[in-house]
Amino acid sequence: MSVALQVIDPEGALPAALVERLDASATRSASNGRPDETLLAELDQTGLLGIAVPSAYGGAGGDATLTNHVVAQVARVNPSAAIMLFQHYAVSARIAEWGDAAQQARLLPALAKGDLLAASGWSEPGAGAAKKRLNTSAVRLPDGRWRLNGAKSFTTSAGVAGLYLILARTSDSVAEPSGGYGSAGQTFFLVPAGIEGVRPDQSLDLIGMRGSATGFVSLHDCVVGDEDRLGPVGEATRLIAGVRRTGATLGAVSLGIASALLDLAVEQVHRRSQPPDAVTRFRLVDLATRIEATRAVIDRSGRRDAADPGLATLHSKLFASETAEQVGVEVARLLGSAGYVVTNGINRLMADARAVAHMGPTNDLCRELVSATWLG
Repeated sequence: MSVALQVIDPEGALPAALVERLDASATRSASNGRPDETLLAELDQTGLLGIAVPSAYGGAGGDATLTNHVVAQVARVNPSAAIMLFQHYAVSARIAEWGDAAQQARLLPALAKGDLLAASGWSEPGAGAAKKRLNTSAVRLPDGRWRLNGAKSFTTSAGVAGLYLILARTSDSVAEPSGGYGSAGQTFFLVPAGIEGVRPDQSLDLIGMRGSATGFVSLHDCVVGDEDRLGPVGEATRLIAGVRRTGATLGAVSLGIASALLDLAVEQVHRRSQPPDAVTRFRLVDLATRIEATRAVIDRSGRRDAADPGLATLHSKLFASETAEQVGVEVARLLGSAGYVVTNGINRLMADARAVAHMGPTNDLCRELVSATWLG
């Protein structure tokens, strides 16, 4: 069933039929650990995938405020789908910002229409949270093309994405910008999923975000053209540094999860035969207040009106992800024994909340980046 998206207003809500589909998909994926490819196909028809694509290429031209809002709304129902959307938006935005005219004309319309789902492949074993020591290499061939070899881990949408933004080492330089993310001599490549040498692997059995198709993507003598390179050679750190300043934040996923956890608690209270006592009511109010504070922090990140927008984005990820986990613990106490039933949604949501803390930049890396900028 296709659903026409009506949400472009940041204050709007997702269509009821879409919410129903997202909820059913989240329940199935929590059980089987697999992405819902039928849902992904239906999202093509909603307009959701084009939120971050400029209107000139068929998208909504949404800014960080809108993308954060949409991600939070989806995460309130299906965090796995939300993280897939977030990654798609991030790649779309990088192409809109750094792509040349030919790349934009070739890729952005397909990303907007949903003909192409995008994902990022930055993490890999041994590289560390800051991606300083990459093993994935890109070697320039005599004809100007590039041969990529390596393996990426914890790649969201592995095996279902049609385009991967791959971070690779293009020189042997070991210079590292202080307090930064990435290292000198790294370059981004837009690698189509269907070309020879790209091998996704969905064998990871995750505790949280089980429907996000998070897995491995290996590259074996994968040859791409120079027209598939995004940004200057060896200067991926410039693109990475700009990501935080856009205001788009993974904290939006955590906001949606925290809101869903509070929904569970309120629903449970309403099911009881007796009205809640003052202690319970006040605990719920305190949780709602934390969530409202989180929403304000994320809104500030999206508006980009802080003295340092990049720091505001890092703070928003830290605050929101920790809030979601704290809300989960409090809601578990409120639910009591009901929360110990395997099928209770709180177990899935708490695992999803924890997963966000490990997503790049990880919470500890956020702290490191903030301290390097703020404290020198």
